[in-house]
Amino acid sequence: MKPNVFKFLAAVLAMVLLPLAQAERIKDLATFSGVRNNQLVGYGLVVGLDGSGDQTTQTPFTVQSVINILTNLGVQVPPTGSMQLKNVAAVTVTAMLPPFARQGQPIDVTVSSLGNAKSLRGGTLIMTPLKGADGQIYAMAQGNLIVAGAGGAAGGSSVQVNQLATGRIPNGATVEKLVPTMLGSGDYVTLELLQSDFGTANRVVGAINSQFGPVAAAMDGRVIQIRAPLDTNQRVAFLARLENINVAQGEVSPKVIINARTGSVVMNQAVQVDPCAIAHGSLTVTIAADNQVVQPNPVAGGRTETVTNAAVDIDVGKGPVVKFPKAVNLNQVVKALNAVGATPQDLLAILQAMKVAGALKAELEVI
Repeated sequence: MKPNVFKFLAAVLAMVLLPLAQAERIKDLATFSGVRNNQLVGYGLVVGLDGSGDQTTQTPFTVQSVINILTNLGVQVPPTGSMQLKNVAAVTVTAMLPPFARQGQPIDVTVSSLGNAKSLRGGTLIMTPLKGADGQIYAMAQGNLIVAGAGGAAGGSSVQVNQLATGRIPNGATVEKLVPTMLGSGDYVTLELLQSDFGTANRVVGAINSQFGPVAAAMDGRVIQIRAPLDTNQRVAFLARLENINVAQGEVSPKVIINARTGSVVMNQAVQVDPCAIAHGSLTVTIAADNQVVQPNPVAGGRTETVTNAAVDIDVGKGPVVKFPKAVNLNQVVKALNAVGATPQDLLAILQAMKVAGALKAELEVI
């Protein structure tokens, strides 16, 4: 076979595989309506701590919780007694109830200190009901905590690695009540896109109909209605095939994300910049304090005092004017921004000014 034929076949193969490499599965783009997690929360006590529990004088609710538990267990606590507890900590218990969860199914729980306990390491969570948003109990949690952190203190010095006030209990809760999950009503199931987009909705409908015939229709830019078999087993098999259908990616909208708190700037590959000129100077304020001790005249009968002389200096950096060339891809945009020599904090102001001037061809989002 001639070399030119090899080149032709390689080019054809690359053209065929390119759409597949850029395709996404429907399960990565959307979810089925009604199939979701449910948050659970509860309040409980962790016991068995080695003197690292709540300081009960500052957390009276811990003492009240212990009294309530002891009363329920048949132990009478004198009302005038002052309980000084060191091995007990009040905690919040959270968990995620997965869809289609059944009674008796174990789920993981996260236990977090609610008071001023120093550490939950080595503690045991006693039976805690977990409630949903409707106030109903859906699971019961209990078990030994796993705390990834470690710490120690001696002689006024302390060291700590990771977090000691939060732990997890794998399979620490048992589901006690079902959450009805309606996977569609009647002949239809509903598919909801993770991000509303008319183009994506249109491509998803086209991909589904090319596999199963005219069974899907877009209600809007987010919701897609699909006709599915009525038989439960056939419907599950149908949805299993449906969620693995590949959908070709559309054009990415240019976007720049700015985190004003951390100074992080993230931009995608579709960002473009028109030619412009940028001058950005830095402002530096320096404050120097000179502390001096003033001695009074011995005859005057005064007293020695400390005088602080502060010198404030403001330096306005002279930023040169930098010509910003036209950049049509991400590499060129990054190279042009580096030429300005601005810090990430400076880029926050520069990018916003470029957007106002119309030179930045992207959506600017501040988080």
